[in-house]
Amino acid sequence: MTDALRDKLKTLPAEPGVYFHRDADKKIIYVGKAAVLKNRVMSYFQVSRHRDPKTKLLVAAIADTEWITVGSEVEALFLESEFIKRYKPKYNIDLKDDKNFVYIKISSDDFPVFTYVRRPMDDKSHYYGPFTSSDAVRRAMRMLRKVFPYVTHANWPTRGCLQYHLGLCPGPEEHAITAIDYRKTVRRLELFLKGEQTKLMTDLERDMQKASKRQDYEEAARLRNQLTDLRAFGKQMVFGDREAFDLTRDQALVGLADRLQLPEPPRRIECYDISHLGGTDNVASMVVFTDGAANRDEYKRFKMRLGGNDDFAHMREVMQRRFSPKNLEDWPKPDLLLIDGGKGQVAAVLGVLDELGINIPTVGVAKRQDELIRRRSADTPIERGRFDNEAWVSANVDWETILLPGSSHILQLIQRIRDEAHRFAITYQTILRGKRQTKSLLDDVPGIGPATRKRLIKQFGSMRGVKAATDADLAAAVGETRAAALREALGKDILPSTEPAVSPVAPEPTSADDMVVEP
Repeated sequence: MTDALRDKLKTLPAEPGVYFHRDADKKIIYVGKAAVLKNRVMSYFQVSRHRDPKTKLLVAAIADTEWITVGSEVEALFLESEFIKRYKPKYNIDLKDDKNFVYIKISSDDFPVFTYVRRPMDDKSHYYGPFTSSDAVRRAMRMLRKVFPYVTHANWPTRGCLQYHLGLCPGPEEHAITAIDYRKTVRRLELFLKGEQTKLMTDLERDMQKASKRQDYEEAARLRNQLTDLRAFGKQMVFGDREAFDLTRDQALVGLADRLQLPEPPRRIECYDISHLGGTDNVASMVVFTDGAANRDEYKRFKMRLGGNDDFAHMREVMQRRFSPKNLEDWPKPDLLLIDGGKGQVAAVLGVLDELGINIPTVGVAKRQDELIRRRSADTPIERGRFDNEAWVSANVDWETILLPGSSHILQLIQRIRDEAHRFAITYQTILRGKRQTKSLLDDVPGIGPATRKRLIKQFGSMRGVKAATDADLAAAVGETRAAALREALGKDILPSTEPAVSPVAPEPTSADDMVVEP
């Protein structure tokens, strides 16, 4: 340990927070959380302490340490998760088993079920994480369950479970709560998970006053107890009060605002990406980062109405749809737009914004070297060369290109957001491609829905069997009206009614292809 680092560590506070270990090149090599920063960080430098091989390598590489204090241990848990995803530190990722990461999953059922998973899916469920400490997350959720009882049943029980009798499950199997009331509880718990503690407290107080006025004193007492328990968490475990989060503690957001001459750090950043396969299954993704952290509830995906391989036209379309009058009213306005692409994509976006009279700072991220591209203001002088010893800047009359070093906080935040937009777009495009590849000719026949399609395939064995069926057989299977629609859709592939009848029993397959619904 150097004398400078030793003196710096003497100022460590006895508060919860997140700490960052850096190597000699000032690169972040480890991100951790602590209930007491002073105790946790100093433990790395205790000579007598037994360490595993990974920790020995880490300690040997530490040249500097920084930290951020937060309001609680669990707020530190959530911030640690976001910083690990942003900076991808060597000793958090390369030497850590992926099985250690865990997400909180809240299903989209009528009675949402809470589980812990290793990998999130785009299945309409809500996910929080990832977290490096499964034990810490489970402890925090056990505390919250006392205030907001929730369901964890993998298989629905036939009678009240033990957790119900302990007051930790709302008891839907006992009809002790309605789906509407349970979803209200889940929404309140999600507010806590998102860090919107102030809003949650306000909502609970308002509902308590309403219950008292209508003389529902039992409900008022229950809400009062929830408020009391939540306030008691203040010095124990609170899921980050993001409304009180000081953005000046995030070097990336502060640096981004300074570099782009924004009036303040951008609280809502939206990033867009286009994905397609050879001009088919064209989609666009919109991901949202709030206060530098992913806000999955705000993600949107667009199925492009324009076909072909034209990223510029597709970007114009998605901007027109994003900033339509209805969406402008329903969706919050972003403080910054990030576009996955270069000058062409950025020009397409700015063209739409100019037509609509909307002024939002817009930056493109070119794939070649992750250069930042933005339109230069008319009153901004043309500058070339180094900017604050951090970025290489080149500019012409219309455009400015900024090349940040890989160690830049700004670049690492932008890469994190861009990669998330790319992942979300690819996932949706893959889903559409899979649906198209398994699409049947029957899908486009009017009046033939999923149940009828299933009946036809079951009765005739395959699409080949349906095509070989006579009019009489089809009418017997689905009725005259639908049979007529099939005749028109499949045309000459349907045998005339004068041909010998085909048995309604599924024919013996002659090849593996006969067992597959033809695309």
